[in-house]
Amino acid sequence: MNLDYPFGFDHMGKTAASTDEDHIRNLIEQVLFTSPGERINRPDFGCGLLQLVFQPNSPELAAATQFTAQGALQQWLGDLIQVEAVTVDSDEATLQVQVQYVIRTSQTRKSELFERSVA
Repeated sequence: MNLDYPFGFDHMGKTAASTDEDHIRNLIEQVLFTSPGERINRPDFGCGLLQLVFQPNSPELAAATQFTAQGALQQWLGDLIQVEAVTVDSDEATLQVQVQYVIRTSQTRKSELFERSVA
């Protein structure tokens, strides 16, 4: 059983669970939007993408952010997924991250869009 993210309860009042594919998607979201230093026992966990919204847009910043996000996903989830591509776009106070990956156990190819607004 995989715990659902964010933590919650199902219609029977039990801890909500998720499928394996949803669990992997939840893990990717946690890696992308957790800032380093945010977790007490894992100070290097995450990649700090939310800070991108406050930086001036430039091709160099976009490339560096994509590299950082892809590296963090490979570091923390490399045993579960094979990252094929990461695209990061920042528009005003909205951050969009497109991740293309293959789930290693099932060889299922997935493409997911993650979005956060900072306002």
